[in-house]
Amino acid sequence: MNLLKLVSRLRFLSQARRLELYPPFFLMRVKVLEISDDWQRVRLKLPLTMVSKNMGGSMFGGYQAALSDPVAALACVKRYPGTDVWTRHHEVDFRKPGNSDLELRFEFPPQTDARIRAELAEKGRSTPTFEYAFYREDGELCTRIRSTVAIRPEGYLAGQPGAGS
Repeated sequence: MNLLKLVSRLRFLSQARRLELYPPFFLMRVKVLEISDDWQRVRLKLPLTMVSKNMGGSMFGGYQAALSDPVAALACVKRYPGTDVWTRHHEVDFRKPGNSDLELRFEFPPQTDARIRAELAEKGRSTPTFEYAFYREDGELCTRIRSTVAIRPEGYLAGQPGAGS
């Protein structure tokens, strides 16, 4: 069992606290600022610390990639039960130095939700792309994210060659 599934079973904790306790996020000291029940809106704080700074004094890009990678997939898992979801492609476009704590802002557009639901009903699968970003404390856009996720019927991976047990 992976640690995210284990932490997700701790129902006595809020959804936000369970996400903060997910080991990679816990080690990065991620703080949930906002998370809607349906994951339409998510805001996460990624602190600039002694450990997360690169040699130039700004946020190490690997921290931004590691935090932003699962967000779109997790939102889809919450919104479309009975599916397996994973990241197919993840682009991280560093626009400005992350020289402060960063805020990841993710929104799930209603038109994207409608398109995914239609594709799942028609084809049983969907591969949407989401765009979101990190912002510095001064409000400046720091890093753009484009993440494409695969949404497939539950158990889809079990029938694929090379799938683990």
